[in-house]
Amino acid sequence: MADRFNTSADMRDAVFFDGSSSGARYSRFWMLLVLASIIASAGIVGDSTATVIGAMIVAPLMTPILGTMLATVLGDRANLGRSLLLVLGGAAAAVLIGFAVGLLVQTPVLAATNAQVAARVSPRLIDLLAALGTGVVGSVALVRRDISDTLPGVAIAISLVPPLSVAGLVLESGSVAQFLGALLLFLTNVVAILGTGIVVMSVYGVSRLTRRRAPGDHTAPSLLAPVALLAGMLVLIGIPLTVTSVTVTAQSNLEGTVQTVGRDWAAGVGWSVTGVSTQGTEVILHVQGTPPAPGTAELETALAAAGVDPERVTVDLTPVTVVRLSRVP
Repeated sequence: MADRFNTSADMRDAVFFDGSSSGARYSRFWMLLVLASIIASAGIVGDSTATVIGAMIVAPLMTPILGTMLATVLGDRANLGRSLLLVLGGAAAAVLIGFAVGLLVQTPVLAATNAQVAARVSPRLIDLLAALGTGVVGSVALVRRDISDTLPGVAIAISLVPPLSVAGLVLESGSVAQFLGALLLFLTNVVAILGTGIVVMSVYGVSRLTRRRAPGDHTAPSLLAPVALLAGMLVLIGIPLTVTSVTVTAQSNLEGTVQTVGRDWAAGVGWSVTGVSTQGTEVILHVQGTPPAPGTAELETALAAAGVDPERVTVDLTPVTVVRLSRVP
């Protein structure tokens, strides 16, 4: 039964950057971080999900984050400082690499034209829920030997380097709002790992490894402080996520209404809707068909009837010319 659990020494050796092998650990961390950041940036620019997943597996940021969590539980200030510096330094390096890759790309890398970016600049409460779940798995995998093989799956599930690469790319493209959104996603994942990890470690009694107890004292460590810390973290990160969730939901509902009304109108004039997009507070309805271009008075009336302000909607009419080739006798 005890063989299922790692000892304190095992866990320290897995996530702390100290001891005689610290030099090799640091060189491995920075090498993998640079490579993961380059791979992630290239995958985002190329809009390749497979490449981005590869970067998630290579990325080493999970180690110092777990180290921060374990050092907090054990009260190890020296390793807490080292781990925090690695998290902050690694995050800054990943953003800078993303920015540098953006300099090599001629076209802007923004959410409007790139699905990888769009998926990482508007984090919502559902992203926090996913991060909490993966944070629990990652923490339990550190404690228990029999499920340590789940860590590659945790690396894929919890996105660390890709949001940082996105932050650098969109910052180079000139979007501060998307830069902040990508950083919020990264911060959400870090908070989830730290918060859930501290609670998991307390549940498993890891803090008892360093407690000096009197003979006969079999009391379990109090969970009040870890739970309070987790609650504070969740409130801190939950406020902006709630705002983003409300904004994204309202935007999706508005786009859906415009698309539904637009399809009915387009069908009546012999044209077709090809899509709906948003730029700021403006919704763009993309419509195409054969000339001449139809009037939009009926569309404005229908939108108003559906509760949509027509002034927030722009119709992009794209004429399509169909040429029938004559048959050669």
